[in-house]
Amino acid sequence: MLQIRLILQLLQEGRSKRQISKDLSISRNTIDDYERKYIASGQSLASLLEQSDPSLWEVLNPPDSSEKESNPRYDSLLERLPSIIKELRRPGVTRQLLWREYKLENPQGYGYAQFCVHLSNHLQKERATMHFEHKPGEYLQVDFAGTSMSYIHRDTGELIICPVLVCVLSFSGKMYVEALPRASSDYLFASLGRCMSYFGGVPRNILCDNLKQIVTKSCRYEPSFSELSQQWALHYRSNFEASRVGKPKDKPSVEKGVDLSYKRVYAPLRDKEFYSLEELNHHIMKQLEIHNNTNFQGCNYSRNDRFINEEQQYLGSLPADSFTIRHVTHAKVQKNYHVILGEDWHQYSVPHEYIGKQIKIVYDTVEVEIYLGLKRIAIHRRSYRRHGYTTLPEHMPEKHQRYLEMRGWDAEYFIKRAAHVGENTAWVIEKVLSSKSFPEQTYNACLGILSYEKKYSPERLEAACKRAYGASVINYRIISNILKNNLDKQSDTQVEIRLPVHENIRGAGTYK
Repeated sequence: MLQIRLILQLLQEGRSKRQISKDLSISRNTIDDYERKYIASGQSLASLLEQSDPSLWEVLNPPDSSEKESNPRYDSLLERLPSIIKELRRPGVTRQLLWREYKLENPQGYGYAQFCVHLSNHLQKERATMHFEHKPGEYLQVDFAGTSMSYIHRDTGELIICPVLVCVLSFSGKMYVEALPRASSDYLFASLGRCMSYFGGVPRNILCDNLKQIVTKSCRYEPSFSELSQQWALHYRSNFEASRVGKPKDKPSVEKGVDLSYKRVYAPLRDKEFYSLEELNHHIMKQLEIHNNTNFQGCNYSRNDRFINEEQQYLGSLPADSFTIRHVTHAKVQKNYHVILGEDWHQYSVPHEYIGKQIKIVYDTVEVEIYLGLKRIAIHRRSYRRHGYTTLPEHMPEKHQRYLEMRGWDAEYFIKRAAHVGENTAWVIEKVLSSKSFPEQTYNACLGILSYEKKYSPERLEAACKRAYGASVINYRIISNILKNNLDKQSDTQVEIRLPVHENIRGAGTYK
């Protein structure tokens, strides 16, 4: 408005348009435009300059309602737009199809390009958003991210896919993210409990999508919630609410939180490999801490700062104990001394003497306990690998333990075991291991040498190995001969190896 007043003032003083354009650094077309507007107003320049800014603007820019009032094509389309938009939401219906139907009824109507322009403008008005002021501690918004995360099972190399739960406090924006083994009720409510512990308090309401684990019947006005969700809400003294079906804007905080989790959690971890769910969640938590402590754009405070200073005090107190869902099932101990937990089809070991017994399995999301009557005979950390085995060595028969030991043999195992006897024994074992191109071919020889520790004594085995220093070849037979002939008890430090006299053995004279 200041520039418009300067143009009118200089025109009143009689300046030329060329001079005004040069002084104000504006186009002559702009000056011509305002000159036409002031002439069309029918008022003098002096009276225009005396008016307030809003009045002057209305005089120079009268509203143009010619299109809506005098354009029958636009009026006709405007009446049809609500029904056109309703049809557009139906599966398979396109703008092209609707335009063709519109033209059949209105041959003189708009072309396709102008039809789409008016339709888009009308849709934009309908999509206006409303800003809500959230109260501290009032709402926690919850949803699953659309993209899962994964880790690699260390034993099998199998890729385990994990759904990701995202929770956001509406007031402060502080976020909690966790990868779950599955999206079932047990893991969801256990994760929500850990979320409450992370925030150090409980919000008054928890707003979620129509998750089947929480909502049994969707309704805009009175949705029905599962019994388990009501038990959880009662335990934590909170309340579940469900958003309308197909209305993601009902929970904008968590919708934005999911987007931020992709940028602040998923992206930094995209090239890393994880070998357990615990390791994956540990790294998620590290990225989450960075996100919650990063300042808002254009602000000198973070989500965590706002949470601590303005919201934390309004959260309800945590219950004395966490909400735990424990399940009970029964099974028979199989011949392989394992029982099957049918929910995961995973097998857990029990002591082998209970083969054939009927036992009770009590389990939650973390532990699996196995009882015979009132006696607990085994406890395991729960595994979610389907058709896998969790076996404790002490549950195995002795023969199976020995076989398991044998499967774990390697060069380091034999050297370490020999070092407990003495340095000479370790030296002999190293020589035996290096005597073959494939060390695995020497494992039985190493086992035979080390078995003399029990047959004779560690001291005699060490002495025999020291005695073998002078031998040109070190093997199991040399050590065996020394011990059988009691050569380790002699004072000589060398073993004299004599070749037997035989007609098939040529003497040294043959090679002169």
